[in-house]
Amino acid sequence: MDIKSEYESKFVSVDEAVKVVRSDDVVHYGEFMMASHVLDEALAKRKDELNGVVINTVCCPFTPQTVINDPERKHFIYNDWHFSGASRKLHDKNLCNYISLTYHEAPSFFERGYVPVDVAMIKVTPPDKHGYVNLGTSNSMTHAMCDAARIVIAEVNDSVPRCLGGSREALHVSEIDYFVQGDNRPLLQLPKVPISDIDRTIAKIVLEQIEDGACLQLGIGAMPNAVGEMIAQSDLKNLGVHTEMLVDSFVDMYDAGRITGVRKQIDKGKMVYTFAMGTNKLYDFLNNNPSCASYPVDYTNDPDTICQNDKVVCVNNALEVDLYGQVASESSGMRQISGTGGQLDFIYGSYKSKGGKGLICLTSTYVDKEGKLQSRIKPFLTPGSTVTVPRSINYYVITEYGIAMLKGKSTWQRAEALINIAHPDLREELIKEADAQKIWVRSSKIS
Repeated sequence: MDIKSEYESKFVSVDEAVKVVRSDDVVHYGEFMMASHVLDEALAKRKDELNGVVINTVCCPFTPQTVINDPERKHFIYNDWHFSGASRKLHDKNLCNYISLTYHEAPSFFERGYVPVDVAMIKVTPPDKHGYVNLGTSNSMTHAMCDAARIVIAEVNDSVPRCLGGSREALHVSEIDYFVQGDNRPLLQLPKVPISDIDRTIAKIVLEQIEDGACLQLGIGAMPNAVGEMIAQSDLKNLGVHTEMLVDSFVDMYDAGRITGVRKQIDKGKMVYTFAMGTNKLYDFLNNNPSCASYPVDYTNDPDTICQNDKVVCVNNALEVDLYGQVASESSGMRQISGTGGQLDFIYGSYKSKGGKGLICLTSTYVDKEGKLQSRIKPFLTPGSTVTVPRSINYYVITEYGIAMLKGKSTWQRAEALINIAHPDLREELIKEADAQKIWVRSSKIS
């Protein structure tokens, strides 16, 4: 059978496709912007026919209809490997659970059978003349998940950009069991996050750590966006990109001539990433662009891959850091906010990189529900908060008051360095707490 005939023979209606799901199956949705609302809505209609179906996803940007239709979780149990805003709200209502993950290990979970997959539901481009559909903006763990699945269903969507590899950015028609026609709805766009004056102050400190020829990884949020904006306006030269997430600011840096990738040691000239989220500016930039290379996450986020490039500078946000240097970036107390993601991967990988720097960035304070100013540099993490980066791995911490380098520091030296970049009005209390924990030595720097 030729490719065109094979492709057409596998087309079924959406309702017909989801009939393959059985009670107690494990269904895996697509990742990030490539999650299929079309297949989710069809599966939700089968609620009363099914029991105990486990649905796993990665940062699904919308609230699934399967969850809306089953608020008592009798028919569908929903889990997320990295919380989106939608998953966070569902978690608050006890309608979503988190799957713990060090991101670069994700494909191995499927390969080793730790995570069974009965049905994979993904979103793809139409096939090219060679019979390959493209996974679009989410390479990540998608191919490994499809390899492990009993049945693969793909929604075909003409709005999906064809994101070049790299590797494993595509599936052959023969690897997919059923195709359904989507509504060609454009990919969801991330709303623009306002950049505050404090974000810009932190970004200026970050910019001082970046040299010509550095290889960049930026996380999500206003502060990394501010860094990208400032780099685009700077005179930095020949920057490279090896990142987990590709965002709009990389387009701005590329268009400004800051990114060439010519000084990279691996993937020279390529902007390497594992998933992309942003606006149409980013999606249009990615479409058939040979300067970009999509890879699975066990390549992009493997510390042993990251460190093969020199001068890797990774920039990531955090919720709080304690005086020992432990970083909480994914939960606030017992409330899951996001996930470990690639922060641990890149902080460790950047340290192993020749001339590399791993930067944890956060505002020094926040205002609590009672309107009181609270420090993000804390004597100890909020009870229940998850340690995203252990103190032994943490490298640099930056607030609007400066930068603290923690490698090789004793407990009292760490406490002193971190208190030095805490809000001035809150330092005395932190000193008292440090003293009570026996991690304070009176010094000439703070009295």
